[in-house]
Amino acid sequence: MVMIRVILPQHLRTLAQVGAEVRLEVIGQPTQRAVLDALEARYPMLRGTIRDQVTLQRRPFLRFFACEEDLTHEPPDAPLPDAIVSGAEPLIILGAIAGG
Repeated sequence: MVMIRVILPQHLRTLAQVGAEVRLEVIGQPTQRAVLDALEARYPMLRGTIRDQVTLQRRPFLRFFACEEDLTHEPPDAPLPDAIVSGAEPLIILGAIAGG
């Protein structure tokens, strides 16, 4: 089990009634899927906001960043970078800005 730090965008913080950063216990291999599973288990009000409840696909306009890298299009079961696993860096969920 590892402790993963996650930074949420403001609208999800408000919905979950949490601060900017949450800490989640992840059992097994720390991957995007495992972190999102833990996040939705701990904060059920976030189910369906980050990924579709049926397909589990990431919602449009949400991005995942860590260690100054865009992890958005990485496979959901790919291992997270060591800096996230060690707790040195957070996984950042960011709402993309669109429009003109």
